[in-house]
Amino acid sequence: MHDERRRIEERVERLHNQRVKPAIHAATVPFEVAAWQAPGEPVPFEEAAAASYEPFAMNTPWGPPWGTTWFRLHGQVPAEFAGRRVEAVIDLGFVGDWPGNQAEALVHLTDGTPLKAVNPLNQYVPIANPATGGEVVDYLLEAASNPDILAGDFAAPTPLGDVLTAGDEPLYTFRRADIAVLDEEVWHLDLDLRVLRELMVELGEHDPRRHEITHALDHAMDLLDLDDISGSAPAVREALKPVLSKPAHASAHRISGVGHAHIDSAWLWPIRETKRKTSRTFSNVTSLADEYEEFVFACSQAQQYEWVRDNYPRVWARIQESVKKGQWAPVGGMWVEADGNLPGGEAVARQFVHGKRFFIEHFGVETKGVWLPDSFGYNAAYPQLAKLAGNEWFLTQKISWNQTNKFPHHTFWWEGIDGTRIFTHFPPVDTYNACFSGEEMSRAVRNYAEKGAATRSLAPFGWGDGGGGPTREIMERARRLKDLEGSPRVEIEHPDAFFAKARAEYADAPVWVGELYLELHRATYTSQARTKQGNRRSEHKLREAELWATTAALHAPGYRYPHEKLDRLWKTVLLHQFHDILPGSSIAWVHREAEAEYARVAEELEALTTEAITALGTGTARVFNTSPYARAEVVRDGAGAPVYVEVPASGSAPLTGGARTPQPVTVDGRVIDNGLVRVRIADDGTLSSVYDLRVNREVLADKGNLLRLHTDLPNYWDAWDVDKHYKNRYTDLLDTSEITVVEQDPLLGAIRVSRSFGNGSKITQTITLRAGSPRIDFETDIDWHEAEKFLKAGFPVDIRAPHSSAEIQFGHVQRPTHTNTSWEAARFEVSGHRWVHIAEPGYGVAVINDSTYGHDVSRTVREDGGTTTTVRLSLVRAPRIPDPGADQGRHRLTYSLLPGASIADAVAEGYALNLPLRVAEAAGEPQPVVSVDGEGVTVEAVKLADDSSGDVVVRLYESRGGRAQGLLRTGFPLAAAQVTDLLERPLEAATTDGDTVPVELRPFQILTLRLRRS
Repeated sequence: MHDERRRIEERVERLHNQRVKPAIHAATVPFEVAAWQAPGEPVPFEEAAAASYEPFAMNTPWGPPWGTTWFRLHGQVPAEFAGRRVEAVIDLGFVGDWPGNQAEALVHLTDGTPLKAVNPLNQYVPIANPATGGEVVDYLLEAASNPDILAGDFAAPTPLGDVLTAGDEPLYTFRRADIAVLDEEVWHLDLDLRVLRELMVELGEHDPRRHEITHALDHAMDLLDLDDISGSAPAVREALKPVLSKPAHASAHRISGVGHAHIDSAWLWPIRETKRKTSRTFSNVTSLADEYEEFVFACSQAQQYEWVRDNYPRVWARIQESVKKGQWAPVGGMWVEADGNLPGGEAVARQFVHGKRFFIEHFGVETKGVWLPDSFGYNAAYPQLAKLAGNEWFLTQKISWNQTNKFPHHTFWWEGIDGTRIFTHFPPVDTYNACFSGEEMSRAVRNYAEKGAATRSLAPFGWGDGGGGPTREIMERARRLKDLEGSPRVEIEHPDAFFAKARAEYADAPVWVGELYLELHRATYTSQARTKQGNRRSEHKLREAELWATTAALHAPGYRYPHEKLDRLWKTVLLHQFHDILPGSSIAWVHREAEAEYARVAEELEALTTEAITALGTGTARVFNTSPYARAEVVRDGAGAPVYVEVPASGSAPLTGGARTPQPVTVDGRVIDNGLVRVRIADDGTLSSVYDLRVNREVLADKGNLLRLHTDLPNYWDAWDVDKHYKNRYTDLLDTSEITVVEQDPLLGAIRVSRSFGNGSKITQTITLRAGSPRIDFETDIDWHEAEKFLKAGFPVDIRAPHSSAEIQFGHVQRPTHTNTSWEAARFEVSGHRWVHIAEPGYGVAVINDSTYGHDVSRTVREDGGTTTTVRLSLVRAPRIPDPGADQGRHRLTYSLLPGASIADAVAEGYALNLPLRVAEAAGEPQPVVSVDGEGVTVEAVKLADDSSGDVVVRLYESRGGRAQGLLRTGFPLAAAQVTDLLERPLEAATTDGDTVPVELRPFQILTLRLRRS
């Protein structure tokens, strides 16, 4: 019996592939084709339409890497095609079946109207249905010859990832441009066979339904006339009707299909190409909506909508119409699908603000959910931020990629660090590019963790990553799977409808507390260090510009708050937080442009900050503190001399005078002492001792600031992954070329340590201790020329810490330092923001940084019975795929060791390191816009309201993990105060008392206040 079934399956497969599929477009006539190669970057349609075209023959190579070739197609529908469904069929020389990273084209009418795109799985353009015969067809194809960066399955580095290195040899061979009849009966037969064959294969060996389908297919093939596929197709379809019409069981799993086209805003292509990808995909989607009335397409990323609005107004108009008809569903409510770990707290808030506002303004739609299928883990502040932006649900997919542990839920409540919960779904189909294949449907049912408690899941369908989206074939599959025995029921609907139904049937879903850690792609916390540094510094410079612009708007007559400029700069930074840019997993071109954009952003923000401070008037030199905490520290004056100053939070103070005099710093050989801590530097340049003089305690258990170079070649996905075996092979960098005292002043002492190693790489570190502070800074200059290496800086501390704490957005998370379970063992590399803290009762240490995100924390028990807890910062990597030159060159960064630190100290010093004091001239003593009394109440943002009303918006949060009470004071007459959501919409009135607002926060609570001036 088994042999007989196999014979039938093989017979069906051969007839389907070799006879039915080729007959779908059996009647064809070729187009006349001419070509014009656009020079350099893409050109507008008008320029291409006016260009001179040369005749072009099929099977001719075309398309240099990253080039644009315009093809003119001319033809006429033959008279004998009259009454038939006629379409253009175009094969540009497609490679494989992935639409995203290869040749693709947007097809225009000669008046510039975009029709739709062609790609490997969507090669047709409708001409007429039915045709009358004699129709003249003229198209202009804007064809992109994007190189296949994935060629060879990421096996070797390639120069194709940048237009500067890719060369100019043609990549593709144009194979086909025909006017063709779509034989609808044969096309439908093809789909009938696909669905039944795939279902048959997935059903169990002893399932009667499998045998029923097998024999029905065998009988149907007997009816297929090999000499007349078209003529016999109706009879074959009729024979299959009984097995295609049997309804699903009452208990069948229910799948809500949501059309989707995941378009990475940059990845294996630059941003400029994504702008064109959106037009291609969105043209296809709106065309498909006209053909299938049940079609619903969910699309996130407001940035991509804006690109289409600005560059393809006719496509934009079609999107607006589809939204009105309910077939297009804006989702996600974020500017881009950002990385889930690395953006700062205020940046995540602005992702929601800018994304949701765009959809409200342009479509009158307020999105209800967070749509983040492809980010590399999700921080534990998301539930609160999502709810504060007005969201009700959260969708993710990437956790299905876990290497070690299978995530235990598909529908659950996700609880964040503050206790906020959001209803969350993780589709068991395990893809955001579903096509309703039999294997996918079987996998969704097999995986579904909530069997017996709930009955439904969501499946995002459509080709993605590089766009493409749903196709008519996928829609036809969905129709056949709507109610089919042996398969889950498929219903196409809006994601809001799915979440409403899922929550109604499973309101008591289980709860997952804390971060959604992805057990994969851990190197994304470190790869492309300059991109990450650009993001970190941009976030802090934006904070600085907004604070001082607000101060100037309140205190400087005639100054205008730069709403438009700040809005534009925020959107630039938000774009580059996309989950393949900020994580460092894109091609060289993307990161080259990102670095240039960050430099431009920094320059503009510096100008805005200078303009705001200058508007306050010139007078005496003052020190400006953007941090939410008062500071007493050493700065340098205009001549470079160190000065000790005390500056209030979010305020300013004179550069000289009024500050207490701290105990002086002494430098004796390789020992720096400031009366708080004593630092000894060993002959090998590491720290041999950090002694906390305040409590008479040695901090280190072994060499401090040990730079360790690991061999780093992951099993796969070089820029994304660091595999656990990297720890097994390493070199400690202990050879020095220089150890020199470079600063010896009562206010600071510094020793420079230089090293050379590897392939001509150099590291120069200036180890600095300042008066009045226990913080030890390591100003690091790296000239990096390594390949497939990973550089760590380690601090083994004499502390028995059961867990580490790492700053995340608007708070921190605790992670065990042991590996009792596979879940803890899988967290061998984790992310954090400005600080990592370890402690035992009575004593703690923090490691602070100004630009890095990855780190690891481990414990060992020493021979003396003590415990060493080691914190290691990840500084720089050297992956070669997809960017062969990743991280090569100069890196300048600072990290710090803070002995005797509490969580509160770590928070304050994290802000201080990332927001250096600014020395500038100003007149008078402008009052801080706001100041806060109350431990743990931390100001994250101060700005003017986005609606240009002149109201002041302040975002605060509780930063220590406990309840907090405080009093917010304004530096201006206060008329009223409101608690708002992230979009600055009122939630409730806030209590005021004169110019103060009492504040009470639960652990890690975020509070946005809108303050109206008198």
